[in-house]
Amino acid sequence: MKNISVIGSGTMGNGIAHVFAQFGYNVSLIDIQDEALKRALQTIEKNLDRQVSKQQITEENKKQALANIKTFTNLQQGVASADLVVEAATENVDLKLKIFKEMDAFSHAGCILATNTSSISITKIASVTKRPQQVIGMHFMNPVPVMKLVEVIRGYNTSDEVTKNIMALSTQLQKVPVEVNDYPGFIANRILMPMINEAIYSLYEGVAGVEEIDTVMKLGMAHPMGPLQLTDFIGLDVCLSILQVLYTGFGNPKYAPCPLLVNMVQAGHKGVKSGSGFYQYTAGSKELVVAPQFIN
Repeated sequence: MKNISVIGSGTMGNGIAHVFAQFGYNVSLIDIQDEALKRALQTIEKNLDRQVSKQQITEENKKQALANIKTFTNLQQGVASADLVVEAATENVDLKLKIFKEMDAFSHAGCILATNTSSISITKIASVTKRPQQVIGMHFMNPVPVMKLVEVIRGYNTSDEVTKNIMALSTQLQKVPVEVNDYPGFIANRILMPMINEAIYSLYEGVAGVEEIDTVMKLGMAHPMGPLQLTDFIGLDVCLSILQVLYTGFGNPKYAPCPLLVNMVQAGHKGVKSGSGFYQYTAGSKELVVAPQFIN
């Protein structure tokens, strides 16, 4: 595999494109808007500059990585020569199914189709294609250039050969691939999201405040980031979506989203990306300030 197409140029998509380009792959980055692609390239360049400043790569490495990326607003053109297509669009089932139908129609017969979904069934996604044996989950962690883990998820029909190829490819990106089977939330979010939900319930029920909950988990459990700050970082809307997938998939009330989380998302408080979640965020500031509604 030499030619990689990435669909979606947001946080995850540009990170995935960055990593493949850095390791010498030809990358086609695809989005529906030119402006989104321009922002993505700016983000990639900024993150490469950070790697140069830390002496992780050279200036020449940076220039080569950027040269390895081409952008497209036409999906058919963007996937035409791909050996692997990685879909990194919004975590929405209907959108992903639509994209996979198009990926299947426009990519060549030997191309592997991967999704960066963090919770949606690989088997369901594969069912809308004519090549379910070549569909697989490739769940990168955020931020992609930094985090080592890739959760490699086998759908019901994913072949051994495709799984082996994606595991090997992940290793070539200097990632650590972990193979898991296709059940709601896989491993990462099946374990992480109930913890986040319980932290929100603890706040909702008045057991402790935002800073207190995060401090207990950071100092008591050696977590680098408290669960409420992590929720802001991931996006409250994303966490809600994943919990809904878990709740629907298992039919178990332990996965039911906390009403506080539901209300905050409906009110537009989605965390870092909206400027307010459990904490407030000001551009250029790294100081954590608890959102006013959570200050007694």
